[in-house]
Amino acid sequence: MRAPGLSLSPHQVEVRPSQPARWPEASRALAAEVVGAGRVLTLDEFLVTTSTTALVVVVDDVLVHERYFDGTAVDDGRLGNSATKSVLALLTGLAVGRRRIPSIDVPVCDFVPELVGSGYQHVTVRQVLTMTSGVAWEEDYRDPRGAASTLLARWRTGAGGSRELLRGIRAGAPPGTRYAYCSPDSMVLDWVRERATGQTFADALAELWQRTGAEQPATIGLDASLEDGGVAVAAGALVASARDWARIGTLQLDGCWRDDQVLDRAWVDASSRPEKPFLVPGRLPSTITTHAGFGYHWWPLNAEGSRVMADGMRGQFVYVDRSRRTVIVKTSAWPYDDPWWDRQCRDLCYLALPAIADAAAEAA
Repeated sequence: MRAPGLSLSPHQVEVRPSQPARWPEASRALAAEVVGAGRVLTLDEFLVTTSTTALVVVVDDVLVHERYFDGTAVDDGRLGNSATKSVLALLTGLAVGRRRIPSIDVPVCDFVPELVGSGYQHVTVRQVLTMTSGVAWEEDYRDPRGAASTLLARWRTGAGGSRELLRGIRAGAPPGTRYAYCSPDSMVLDWVRERATGQTFADALAELWQRTGAEQPATIGLDASLEDGGVAVAAGALVASARDWARIGTLQLDGCWRDDQVLDRAWVDASSRPEKPFLVPGRLPSTITTHAGFGYHWWPLNAEGSRVMADGMRGQFVYVDRSRRTVIVKTSAWPYDDPWWDRQCRDLCYLALPAIADAAAEAA
């Protein structure tokens, strides 16, 4: 399996499927219209405009539409970037359901005392889940000297020490009083989850891969080699096939895979909804999006949490329409350096994926 056109970490760990099972298929032609960017686009125009590399549509556990672009193929791995964070939410839900994390309102330092004295000293698990930690952090990967680029480089170069960087982050706003997109919150959350369960990210993912019958291996980027104490970059380094990303979305419907209740339904419901008024769709900073809010590392498109998104840099999306039992995976490779083009493509996707779900329902 390859991850086409992507620069990955020099250090990775692989999670192999134990009982691969292909999706049931019933192909449907889709004719969606996307209204955005000052015009009406056909589905094909939207896919080209947003540099699509894969599109997979699953309705009620049946794969109904699948397309690949730019020389990529069904078995290729797709780097999810920050869509990885939504997988982390599922793994955290497993830990909470098993009482390994008895409450998400406990301080993260109860599990990771190394964070005492850092900006995370008075932050709870709930607050890192909702990115309301308040720590002094700016998520700007366009600044090559910024803290975010420094953290990313620990993965991309394999230099290690990402958790040491977390200990150096300072406090900012009082915890729970504001939202700010913050990948270190995700890294802290995984550190907590790992301490609570004794499982690495890869170990925990292996259970999901087994229980959902994943078709292809997944790979997880580490910040250093395992021999040198490397840890998973749980904020953005999961590579999986588009079909297997759709399995992640299916778990966010109701926590079930076929007749196996993998996650508590209550966790899925809670993670899909914004908990505070400033987390409701349309209330996040406009530089992030006006189309979504924030739940537990998922992006709700409405206040009731019936439509949610996993969202990664350069157009990696898992859209979940929970009421229609529809999951759409779109992977992309649009340029990131131009912030205006990046924002326009992202906004188009937030408009288009629900329209594609509508088209899939109408084609049934």
